[in-house]
Amino acid sequence: MTLLTDRFSRTHRSLRISIVDKCDLRCAYCMPEEQQFLRNEALMTREEIRTLATLFVERYGITKVRLTGGEPLMRRDVAEIVGDLAKLPVKLGLSTNAMRLHLFLDRLVAAGLKSVNISLDTFDAERFRQIARREGFDQVWANIQAAVDSGLRVKLNTVVMRGVNEDELLRFVELTRDRNVHVRFIEFMPFAGNHWGRDKVYTYAEMLGRIGSAFPIEKLDDEPNSTAKAWRVKGWPGTFAVISTVTEPFCGSCDRLRLTAEGKMRNCLFAREETDLLTPLRKGEDLDALIRANVLAKHEMLGGLPRFQPDKQDEVLHDLSTRPMVSIGG
Repeated sequence: MTLLTDRFSRTHRSLRISIVDKCDLRCAYCMPEEQQFLRNEALMTREEIRTLATLFVERYGITKVRLTGGEPLMRRDVAEIVGDLAKLPVKLGLSTNAMRLHLFLDRLVAAGLKSVNISLDTFDAERFRQIARREGFDQVWANIQAAVDSGLRVKLNTVVMRGVNEDELLRFVELTRDRNVHVRFIEFMPFAGNHWGRDKVYTYAEMLGRIGSAFPIEKLDDEPNSTAKAWRVKGWPGTFAVISTVTEPFCGSCDRLRLTAEGKMRNCLFAREETDLLTPLRKGEDLDALIRANVLAKHEMLGGLPRFQPDKQDEVLHDLSTRPMVSIGG
């Protein structure tokens, strides 16, 4: 079977599968105050997740799968889902806020999980409470250290927001001094309900300038189709990177496809259109035409949003997907 390619003649190799839209944190940039969650019967079952993942791997050449949410550890059967997908010939990862990781860590490792992406935006417990809208920093930090000790490949995802946490940038980089961890700084991105504004975007150039003024840094080779620009401090075992979605989009090389928790396919994180795969799957229908049409409908950049312009500091994007980040999957 010929690998699935889009109109830019690239191969899609990575699939993000959201397995639940609920989250135990209510971070302001991911979840609006009035967020409504799906009923359990609307979610893909374990068997449906396995079926769709297998289809994308065997028919369309997917080589990377990451389980996301919401918070995937809100599902009781997450370890079983990991075990199912670990049997596929893919690199398998999971994204989490780590609040509940201690409840699942041993089972996830035993099931075959190899890497974990953990969200952490601050080292300050009070700031954590303000961002996450609940207590929990100490538990999250303990779980991050446990994940490192377990042998998992650990990536820390930090959304950098001007006026919120950009003052902690160097402290995050310091984590890579003695630990083989990968810290990824993410530009604040616009999603429904997160009150995004250009003035809140702390840019890739600003991050690099600040880090480079404090440490001797060197550029690393980026993996093919990577969304992150990788760096390290010379001589340190860990690395850091910046995901510059807003100021320096990487849409021309992005290879990611997404499935929401209720089986809707999205060809871009910022997509405003999506394709229902779960309903026809439950009816026993072939999905090939739907999947191909979805991929070929991908916009050239940022789901059709305008490119960032630094001189328009007061501009706020309104033509967004109606979905907040929590219901899309990272």
